[in-house]
Amino acid sequence: MKIHRRHFLQATTSFAASSAIAPCARAETYPTRPVHVIVGFPAGGAADISARLLSQWLTKRLGQQFVVESRPGAATNIATEAVARAPADGYTLLFVTQANAVNAALYRKLNFNFIRDIAPVASVLRVPGVMVVNPSFSATTVPEFIAYARSNPGKINMGSGGIGSAQHLYGELFKMLTGIEMVHIPYSGQPLTDLIGGRLQVVFNPVPSTISFIRSGKLRALAVTTAMRLDALPDVPAIAESVQGYEASGWFGIGSPKATPVPIVERLNAEINAALKDSKIKAQIAELGSTVFAGSPADFGKFIVDETRKWGTVVKSAGLKPV
Repeated sequence: MKIHRRHFLQATTSFAASSAIAPCARAETYPTRPVHVIVGFPAGGAADISARLLSQWLTKRLGQQFVVESRPGAATNIATEAVARAPADGYTLLFVTQANAVNAALYRKLNFNFIRDIAPVASVLRVPGVMVVNPSFSATTVPEFIAYARSNPGKINMGSGGIGSAQHLYGELFKMLTGIEMVHIPYSGQPLTDLIGGRLQVVFNPVPSTISFIRSGKLRALAVTTAMRLDALPDVPAIAESVQGYEASGWFGIGSPKATPVPIVERLNAEINAALKDSKIKAQIAELGSTVFAGSPADFGKFIVDETRKWGTVVKSAGLKPV
Protein backbone atom coordinates (compact mmCIF):
# COMPACT_ATOMS: atom_id res chain seq x y z
CA MET A 1 0.00 0.00 0.00
CA LYS A 2 1.35 3.40 -0.98
CA ILE A 3 1.59 5.98 1.79
CA HIS A 4 1.71 9.61 0.78
CA ARG A 5 4.51 11.65 2.35
CA ARG A 6 2.07 14.20 3.79
CA HIS A 7 0.04 11.49 5.54
CA PHE A 8 3.22 9.87 6.86
CA LEU A 9 4.45 13.13 8.36
CA GLN A 10 1.05 13.77 9.92
CA ALA A 11 1.06 10.30 11.45
CA THR A 12 4.60 10.55 12.85
CA THR A 13 3.93 14.02 14.22
CA SER A 14 0.79 12.78 15.98
CA PHE A 15 2.69 9.80 17.39
CA ALA A 16 5.50 12.00 18.71
CA ALA A 17 3.01 14.35 20.32
CA SER A 18 1.11 11.50 21.95
CA SER A 19 4.37 9.95 23.18
CA ALA A 20 5.38 13.23 24.80
CA ILE A 21 1.98 13.65 26.42
CA ALA A 22 1.71 10.08 27.71
CA PRO A 23 4.19 10.39 30.62
CA CYS A 24 2.53 13.63 31.72
CA ALA A 25 -0.86 11.94 31.65
CA ARG A 26 0.50 9.08 33.76
CA ALA A 27 1.89 11.57 36.26
CA GLU A 28 -1.42 13.45 36.46
CA THR A 29 -3.37 10.28 37.23
CA TYR A 30 -0.66 8.69 39.42
CA PRO A 31 -1.22 6.88 41.69
CA THR A 32 -4.13 4.68 40.68
CA ARG A 33 -3.35 1.87 43.15
CA PRO A 34 -1.49 1.46 46.47
CA VAL A 35 2.16 2.50 46.62
CA HIS A 36 4.60 0.42 48.68
CA VAL A 37 7.34 2.19 50.65
CA ILE A 38 10.07 -0.29 51.59
CA VAL A 39 12.04 0.37 54.79
CA GLY A 40 15.25 -1.54 55.49
CA PHE A 41 14.95 -1.33 59.28
CA PRO A 42 12.65 -3.05 61.81
CA ALA A 43 9.25 -1.58 62.61
CA GLY A 44 9.18 0.93 65.45
CA GLY A 45 12.55 2.54 64.74
CA ALA A 46 13.24 6.08 63.60
CA ALA A 47 13.20 5.16 59.89
CA ASP A 48 9.90 3.27 60.21
CA ILE A 49 8.24 6.04 62.22
CA SER A 50 9.40 8.71 59.75
CA ALA A 51 8.28 6.66 56.75
CA ARG A 52 4.83 6.19 58.27
CA LEU A 53 4.51 9.89 59.04
CA LEU A 54 5.22 10.79 55.42
CA SER A 55 3.13 7.94 54.00
CA GLN A 56 0.07 8.96 56.01
CA TRP A 57 0.31 12.48 54.61
CA LEU A 58 0.74 11.23 51.02
CA THR A 59 -2.20 8.82 51.43
CA LYS A 60 -4.51 11.69 52.36
CA ARG A 61 -3.06 13.98 49.73
CA LEU A 62 -3.12 11.61 46.75
CA GLY A 63 -6.11 9.41 47.60
CA GLN A 64 -4.25 6.09 47.43
CA GLN A 65 -2.68 4.08 50.21
CA PHE A 66 1.08 4.51 50.71
CA VAL A 67 1.85 1.27 52.52
CA VAL A 68 5.01 1.03 54.62
CA GLU A 69 6.71 -2.38 54.47
CA SER A 70 9.55 -3.25 56.83
CA ARG A 71 12.17 -5.52 55.24
CA PRO A 72 15.13 -5.48 57.64
CA GLY A 73 18.32 -7.41 57.13
CA ALA A 74 21.86 -7.07 55.78
CA ALA A 75 22.10 -3.44 56.90
CA THR A 76 19.25 -2.35 54.53
CA ASN A 77 20.71 -4.21 51.53
CA ILE A 78 17.76 -6.62 51.30
CA ALA A 79 15.27 -3.77 51.03
CA THR A 80 17.43 -1.83 48.58
CA GLU A 81 17.86 -4.81 46.25
CA ALA A 82 14.11 -5.47 46.31
CA VAL A 83 13.39 -1.93 45.12
CA ALA A 84 16.23 -1.95 42.58
CA ARG A 85 14.63 -5.02 40.97
CA ALA A 86 11.04 -3.75 41.19
CA PRO A 87 9.09 -2.39 38.20
CA ALA A 88 10.01 1.24 37.53
CA ASP A 89 6.44 2.52 37.69
CA GLY A 90 6.38 4.57 40.89
CA TYR A 91 4.51 1.95 42.91
CA THR A 92 7.54 0.60 44.79
CA LEU A 93 9.64 3.18 46.62
CA LEU A 94 12.66 2.90 48.91
CA PHE A 95 12.96 4.79 52.16
CA VAL A 96 16.57 5.82 51.63
CA THR A 97 18.89 6.32 54.62
CA GLN A 98 22.49 7.14 55.37
CA ALA A 99 23.15 3.39 55.59
CA ASN A 100 22.75 3.17 51.81
CA ALA A 101 25.64 5.58 51.27
CA VAL A 102 27.82 3.75 53.82
CA ASN A 103 27.05 0.31 52.41
CA ALA A 104 28.24 1.32 48.95
CA ALA A 105 31.78 1.36 50.39
CA LEU A 106 31.42 -1.15 53.22
CA TYR A 107 30.12 -4.04 51.09
CA ARG A 108 32.27 -4.99 48.10
CA LYS A 109 29.91 -7.54 46.57
CA LEU A 110 26.34 -6.28 46.27
CA ASN A 111 23.77 -7.38 43.70
CA PHE A 112 23.02 -3.75 42.91
CA ASN A 113 24.73 -0.38 42.60
CA PHE A 114 22.94 2.07 44.86
CA ILE A 115 23.75 5.23 42.92
CA ARG A 116 23.13 3.61 39.52
CA ASP A 117 20.03 1.53 40.34
CA ILE A 118 18.07 3.82 42.72
CA ALA A 119 16.78 7.14 41.37
CA PRO A 120 16.70 9.99 43.92
CA VAL A 121 13.16 11.28 44.41
CA ALA A 122 13.19 13.54 47.47
CA SER A 123 15.11 14.18 50.67
CA VAL A 124 12.88 14.26 53.77
CA LEU A 125 14.66 14.95 57.04
CA ARG A 126 18.00 14.99 58.84
CA VAL A 127 18.76 13.50 62.26
CA PRO A 128 21.48 15.32 64.23
CA GLY A 129 23.91 13.51 66.50
CA VAL A 130 25.64 14.43 69.74
CA MET A 131 28.95 13.43 71.32
CA VAL A 132 28.20 12.38 74.90
CA VAL A 133 30.33 11.23 77.84
CA ASN A 134 29.69 10.08 81.38
CA PRO A 135 29.40 13.10 83.73
CA SER A 136 32.36 11.77 85.75
CA PHE A 137 34.67 11.91 82.74
CA SER A 138 37.32 14.60 83.18
CA ALA A 139 36.92 16.29 79.80
CA THR A 140 34.17 18.90 79.58
CA THR A 141 34.96 20.20 76.08
CA VAL A 142 36.04 18.70 72.76
CA PRO A 143 39.59 20.18 73.00
CA GLU A 144 39.93 18.68 76.50
CA PHE A 145 38.68 15.34 75.19
CA ILE A 146 41.27 15.37 72.39
CA ALA A 147 44.03 16.30 74.83
CA TYR A 148 43.00 13.48 77.19
CA ALA A 149 42.96 10.96 74.34
CA ARG A 150 46.46 11.95 73.26
CA SER A 151 47.77 11.70 76.81
CA ASN A 152 45.99 8.41 77.52
CA PRO A 153 46.26 6.20 74.43
CA GLY A 154 44.05 3.13 74.51
CA LYS A 155 42.02 4.35 77.49
CA ILE A 156 38.97 5.69 75.65
CA ASN A 157 36.31 3.12 74.78
CA MET A 158 33.83 4.29 72.15
CA GLY A 159 30.53 2.42 72.00
CA SER A 160 28.32 2.01 68.93
CA GLY A 161 25.41 0.00 67.60
CA GLY A 162 27.76 -2.14 65.50
CA ILE A 163 30.36 -1.98 62.75
CA GLY A 164 29.29 0.47 60.08
CA SER A 165 26.51 1.98 62.20
CA ALA A 166 26.07 5.75 62.26
CA GLN A 167 27.49 5.89 65.79
CA HIS A 168 30.56 4.00 64.63
CA LEU A 169 31.12 6.10 61.50
CA TYR A 170 30.72 9.39 63.40
CA GLY A 171 33.42 8.26 65.82
CA GLU A 172 35.69 7.09 63.00
CA LEU A 173 35.31 10.46 61.26
CA PHE A 174 36.29 12.14 64.55
CA LYS A 175 39.36 9.89 64.81
CA MET A 176 40.34 10.55 61.20
CA LEU A 177 40.15 14.35 61.54
CA THR A 178 41.83 14.58 64.97
CA GLY A 179 44.37 11.79 64.74
CA ILE A 180 43.43 10.37 68.15
CA GLU A 181 42.86 6.74 69.02
CA MET A 182 39.69 5.29 70.52
CA VAL A 183 38.88 1.63 71.10
CA HIS A 184 35.67 0.73 69.27
CA ILE A 185 33.24 -1.43 71.27
CA PRO A 186 30.37 -2.60 69.03
CA TYR A 187 27.03 -3.51 70.61
CA SER A 188 24.12 -5.44 69.19
CA GLY A 189 21.84 -2.94 70.89
CA GLN A 190 22.04 0.49 72.50
CA PRO A 191 25.43 1.37 74.13
CA LEU A 192 24.12 4.21 76.30
CA THR A 193 23.45 1.94 79.28
CA ASP A 194 27.15 1.11 79.55
CA LEU A 195 28.08 4.76 78.99
CA ILE A 196 25.85 5.79 81.88
CA GLY A 197 27.34 2.96 83.92
CA GLY A 198 30.87 4.19 83.27
CA ARG A 199 32.02 1.20 81.20
CA LEU A 200 32.37 3.37 78.11
CA GLN A 201 33.89 6.83 77.78
CA VAL A 202 32.10 8.22 74.71
CA VAL A 203 29.26 7.57 72.29
CA PHE A 204 28.26 9.56 69.20
CA ASN A 205 24.51 9.10 69.39
CA PRO A 206 21.40 10.47 67.63
CA VAL A 207 19.97 13.46 69.49
CA PRO A 208 16.37 12.09 69.68
CA SER A 209 17.36 9.04 71.75
CA THR A 210 19.91 10.95 73.86
CA ILE A 211 18.47 14.33 74.76
CA SER A 212 16.46 13.09 77.78
CA PHE A 213 19.65 11.68 79.36
CA ILE A 214 21.43 14.98 78.75
CA ARG A 215 18.62 17.00 80.32
CA SER A 216 18.43 14.67 83.32
CA GLY A 217 22.18 14.95 83.92
CA LYS A 218 22.87 11.25 83.31
CA LEU A 219 25.08 12.15 80.35
CA ARG A 220 27.18 15.19 79.47
CA ALA A 221 27.00 16.56 75.94
CA LEU A 222 30.38 17.74 74.66
CA ALA A 223 29.24 18.78 71.19
CA VAL A 224 26.70 18.17 68.45
CA THR A 225 27.79 16.49 65.21
CA THR A 226 26.05 18.96 62.89
CA ALA A 227 27.93 21.85 61.29
CA MET A 228 25.97 24.39 63.37
CA ARG A 229 24.51 24.41 66.88
CA LEU A 230 21.01 23.05 67.41
CA ASP A 231 17.96 24.88 68.73
CA ALA A 232 17.22 21.82 70.91
CA LEU A 233 20.66 22.11 72.60
CA PRO A 234 21.58 25.78 72.18
CA ASP A 235 24.37 25.76 74.78
CA VAL A 236 26.14 22.76 73.26
CA PRO A 237 28.81 23.69 70.69
CA ALA A 238 29.29 21.95 67.36
CA ILE A 239 32.28 19.63 66.98
CA ALA A 240 33.19 21.73 63.92
CA GLU A 241 33.95 24.65 66.22
CA SER A 242 36.99 22.68 67.41
CA VAL A 243 37.56 20.17 64.59
CA GLN A 244 37.60 21.79 61.17
CA GLY A 245 35.50 20.03 58.55
CA TYR A 246 33.61 17.78 60.94
CA GLU A 247 29.93 17.25 60.07
CA ALA A 248 27.82 14.14 60.45
CA SER A 249 24.10 13.61 60.62
CA GLY A 250 21.64 10.93 59.68
CA TRP A 251 19.19 11.52 56.87
CA PHE A 252 16.13 9.99 55.27
CA GLY A 253 14.63 10.32 51.82
CA ILE A 254 12.71 8.57 49.07
CA GLY A 255 14.15 6.70 46.10
CA SER A 256 12.67 4.64 43.26
CA PRO A 257 13.90 2.14 40.63
CA LYS A 258 16.25 3.87 38.19
CA ALA A 259 13.96 4.01 35.14
CA THR A 260 10.93 5.49 36.93
CA PRO A 261 9.37 8.09 34.56
CA VAL A 262 10.62 11.58 35.27
CA PRO A 263 7.10 13.10 35.54
CA ILE A 264 6.23 10.62 38.32
CA VAL A 265 9.49 11.38 40.16
CA GLU A 266 8.80 15.10 39.84
CA ARG A 267 5.23 14.74 41.08
CA LEU A 268 6.34 12.71 44.10
CA ASN A 269 9.04 15.29 44.83
CA ALA A 270 6.52 18.14 44.64
CA GLU A 271 4.07 16.37 46.96
CA ILE A 272 6.79 15.46 49.48
CA ASN A 273 8.07 19.02 49.51
CA ALA A 274 4.51 20.19 50.08
CA ALA A 275 4.33 17.84 53.06
CA LEU A 276 7.57 19.29 54.46
CA LYS A 277 6.00 22.77 54.35
CA ASP A 278 2.94 21.63 56.28
CA SER A 279 3.05 23.03 59.81
CA LYS A 280 1.80 19.80 61.39
CA ILE A 281 4.40 17.69 59.58
CA LYS A 282 7.14 20.14 60.51
CA ALA A 283 6.06 20.00 64.15
CA GLN A 284 6.02 16.19 64.12
CA ILE A 285 9.49 16.08 62.57
CA ALA A 286 10.72 18.45 65.26
CA GLU A 287 9.20 16.17 67.91
CA LEU A 288 11.33 13.36 66.46
CA GLY A 289 14.38 15.51 67.16
CA SER A 290 14.95 16.01 63.45
CA THR A 291 14.97 18.84 60.93
CA VAL A 292 13.23 19.23 57.56
CA PHE A 293 15.46 18.42 54.59
CA ALA A 294 13.75 19.49 51.35
CA GLY A 295 15.07 19.80 47.80
CA SER A 296 14.79 18.69 44.20
CA PRO A 297 15.61 15.19 42.89
CA ALA A 298 18.84 16.64 41.49
CA ASP A 299 19.71 18.17 44.87
CA PHE A 300 19.13 14.84 46.60
CA GLY A 301 21.12 12.99 43.94
CA LYS A 302 24.15 15.25 44.40
CA PHE A 303 23.86 14.94 48.18
CA ILE A 304 23.82 11.13 47.94
CA VAL A 305 26.92 11.11 45.74
CA ASP A 306 28.72 13.45 48.16
CA GLU A 307 27.72 11.36 51.19
CA THR A 308 28.76 8.12 49.49
CA ARG A 309 32.17 9.59 48.70
CA LYS A 310 32.56 11.03 52.21
CA TRP A 311 31.71 7.85 54.11
CA GLY A 312 33.67 5.77 51.61
CA THR A 313 36.74 7.74 52.64
CA VAL A 314 36.02 7.08 56.33
CA VAL A 315 35.39 3.36 55.73
CA LYS A 316 38.69 3.08 53.84
CA SER A 317 40.62 5.10 56.42
CA ALA A 318 39.33 2.92 59.26
CA GLY A 319 39.78 -0.32 57.31
CA LEU A 320 36.21 -1.36 58.06
CA LYS A 321 34.74 -4.65 56.89
CA PRO A 322 31.19 -5.96 57.47
CA VAL A 323 30.72 -8.83 59.91
